[in-house]
Amino acid sequence: MPLTGIEIFKMLPRTNCKECGVPTCLAFAMNLAAGKAELSACPYVSEEAKAKLEEASAPPIRPVVIGSGEGQVKIGGETVLFRHEKRFENPTAIAVHVSDAMSDEELAARLRKFLDLRYERVGLVLKPDMVAVESAAGDSDRFARIVARVHAETGGAAMILMSEQPEVLSRALAAVPGAKPLLYGVTDANLEALMALAKEHGCSLAVKGRSVDEAAYLGQKLLDQGCKNVVIDDGARDLKSAFEGQVAVRRAALLNKFRPLGFPTILFPMRMTDDPMKETLLAATFIAKYGGIVVLSDLEGHSLFPLVVARMNLFTDPQRPMATGEGIYPIGNPDEKSPVLVTSNFSLTYFIVSGEIENSRVSTWLLVQDTEGLSVLTAWAAGKFVADSIAAFVKKSGIGDRVSHHKIVIPGHLAPESGALEDELKNWQVLVGPREGAHIPAFLKNWQCA
Repeated sequence: MPLTGIEIFKMLPRTNCKECGVPTCLAFAMNLAAGKAELSACPYVSEEAKAKLEEASAPPIRPVVIGSGEGQVKIGGETVLFRHEKRFENPTAIAVHVSDAMSDEELAARLRKFLDLRYERVGLVLKPDMVAVESAAGDSDRFARIVARVHAETGGAAMILMSEQPEVLSRALAAVPGAKPLLYGVTDANLEALMALAKEHGCSLAVKGRSVDEAAYLGQKLLDQGCKNVVIDDGARDLKSAFEGQVAVRRAALLNKFRPLGFPTILFPMRMTDDPMKETLLAATFIAKYGGIVVLSDLEGHSLFPLVVARMNLFTDPQRPMATGEGIYPIGNPDEKSPVLVTSNFSLTYFIVSGEIENSRVSTWLLVQDTEGLSVLTAWAAGKFVADSIAAFVKKSGIGDRVSHHKIVIPGHLAPESGALEDELKNWQVLVGPREGAHIPAFLKNWQCA
């Protein structure tokens, strides 16, 4: 049973120092119990209390961090079966497979696609996350060279090192000190040796089972040795078995608090089919249910893009709107005579409006006001995108110093605010723009003609 806020409060120093960011230790304890704070935020908690609280407050699916620096990937940390219950915490990591049996040309091509295939959508950069490097040739020296090359050419991307041979993994780890890759895979035969390597190099371990039961057995053995940074593979290599295994693992961890299966999972769609399109469908299934990592045989734009968009949609917090930062966004090369438009900071609104402005080919100043991530109509109805708030934002933004005409265009849905806004902005003329984004190009071209 998770600890209550009061039980956590009794183990805190109770100094009310405010260094955690909240006014009292009781408030911090309540946030900790609700999963809204990290224990590390309290600088004065005792080591004894920290050990008890970390174990008691650990999520049913333990979080695992792979890699270091900017390439670091975090998976796991999940607390619910379904996204609508709360949210999913850490997006499924997408990995591309390479091996030491590949030619230099094929390896270079896959690494180039890993770096080049990235997409910007609603202010986020969507891309693959990891490279899985397999020892297939049986040459430890070549494997180490390939691992070092992948690490260097990807700028330190998180890696999965795939070998059951401790000596092969040891040589590779020596070639990339501090990289902290995931070591795959732990079996009953090599568990002790791989655990020693993981401790020495600060790595996580991936269990390689042949069933859910064997994965649980190996997970328990690692827990008994104090190893908690674990990823599990139940060995399923077909859709039906893998899907059933994913659901069984998640339900055992969340509903039954079964710690030996309380880890993120790794899946290999690349081992389940030779058809690239079917592999994409399998990967999409496991992103939804409930993979921590999916490993693909290769990366192609037409298959990767729908996967990263689906992942973004699944792992976006449904309780928090996606928002763009407040400020002035120059689109094109606007000057003192360019139009000035204002909109809300709901990400979808911003990208629709900015996209239509770009389509018009009219350089424009776009003012994006903080409306707490609400769309134009919703923000207006909530009193967050009305004359007084828009006027305050326009004055604060400094746009008046950048243009000579002092005309501002508000969304068509805000037409009722135009009079009040002109009263607030004495030196500005308020124009009512289109209601729909698709009509912005024609509106701006008429502006240009005028």
